[in-house]
Amino acid sequence: MIRPIFSKPSIILFLVALMGSCIAAHAQTAPYQATRTAAEAIEGKVIEWRHHLHANPELSNREFETAKYVANHLRELGLEVRTGVAHTGVIGVLKGNKPGGVIALRADMDGLPVTEIVDLPYASKAKAQYRGAEVGVMHACGHDTHVAMLMGAAEILSQRKDEIQGTIVFLFQPAEEGAPEGEEGGASMMVREGALKDYGVEAAFGIHINSQTPVGQVNYKPGGALAASNRFTITVKGKQAHGSAPWAGIDPITAAAQIIQGLQMIIARQTQLTKEAAVISIGKIEGGVRENIIPNEVTMIGTIRTLDTEMKKEIFHRIEQTATNIAASSGAEAIVNIEPGNPVTYNDPAITRELMPTVVATAGEDNVNLVRPITGAEDFAFYAQEVPSLFLFLGGMDPEMNRAEAPGHHTPNFRVDDRGMKLGVQLYTNIALDYLNNKARK
Repeated sequence: MIRPIFSKPSIILFLVALMGSCIAAHAQTAPYQATRTAAEAIEGKVIEWRHHLHANPELSNREFETAKYVANHLRELGLEVRTGVAHTGVIGVLKGNKPGGVIALRADMDGLPVTEIVDLPYASKAKAQYRGAEVGVMHACGHDTHVAMLMGAAEILSQRKDEIQGTIVFLFQPAEEGAPEGEEGGASMMVREGALKDYGVEAAFGIHINSQTPVGQVNYKPGGALAASNRFTITVKGKQAHGSAPWAGIDPITAAAQIIQGLQMIIARQTQLTKEAAVISIGKIEGGVRENIIPNEVTMIGTIRTLDTEMKKEIFHRIEQTATNIAASSGAEAIVNIEPGNPVTYNDPAITRELMPTVVATAGEDNVNLVRPITGAEDFAFYAQEVPSLFLFLGGMDPEMNRAEAPGHHTPNFRVDDRGMKLGVQLYTNIALDYLNNKARK
């Protein structure tokens, strides 16, 4: 999903008082140093994996070769491997040499229908069919780095089974960007097919790289971190007429234009934005066949982004009310359909408190930033609905780059710096070990 720019706010780190002066000593413990050394040792392999994946992207629910690539790696590490989950998902299970809890680590695998224009030796040349047309395919959101980082963490952790007090479940998930029309997929399908319950998962953790946050930085937000997203369609039905005599019909195009303006007034004038952010956007409008025919109907497709459940309900109601009343005022009819979508990605405050010292110890106190929630969406939210979870944002921008000029996600010139992945490998590894160790001490 689209990831907006993160900026480092002038805000005190969440719970820094609980960390105190022990953080520096904590970071120097043997397990942390072992993780750092191991991540440095396999950094070249992680970069190689990422380059392979970047050059060979696959669309949602079509990650066949990516799944094979991941599954082969996990089998070589001696993990229990399950394939075909939610079509192409791969699950690896690593049982430690000591009993204990269960944590899931997740990476998403799918690319996007975007033609890459970045001049890289491993740039994608892949093509695929998407909605009936041939399109370029690109890892334009960094999912290739997520897969490579989790493969690296799996390799390190498989060599440290004596330290693992419990079980680590590696979730390599397809279709985070959304299943093709008429299909199911993604995290919700992984959950339905037992990715959490079958292994007794108690907590889940995920990372998303960000092309506009410098390498070495980590951003986080307790509670609602990313927005719920819902696709909606409004069909405006009128009465066809000749363009020279609009009074002989009912014009759905002008009604649709007024509806679009009315939808923006919901946000601008009817929504309490001091409570949480919200967005309504129309991304497509279609109607008519030629310049001198007023058509029978117009269809609009858009997205709703919300960070509060009650606000979401109210906005849904106002969209229905606004569209139908504006259409009726011109004699037209509006039919509104709001689809189920991703819920709010919620970072459980208790597990955030528990794991934030690990994040700070791994990245360094000056590199961990508390940020505001954003209106991008993530289907990791479906795991967070089931078990306490933490979702972090990892810097992937060259620190020498001007942040204002860094390319955004889902664009053909998207790029992230390979150097950012080493910290991601360490975060996956240390969070898994610390969560299980903390669980064993309780």
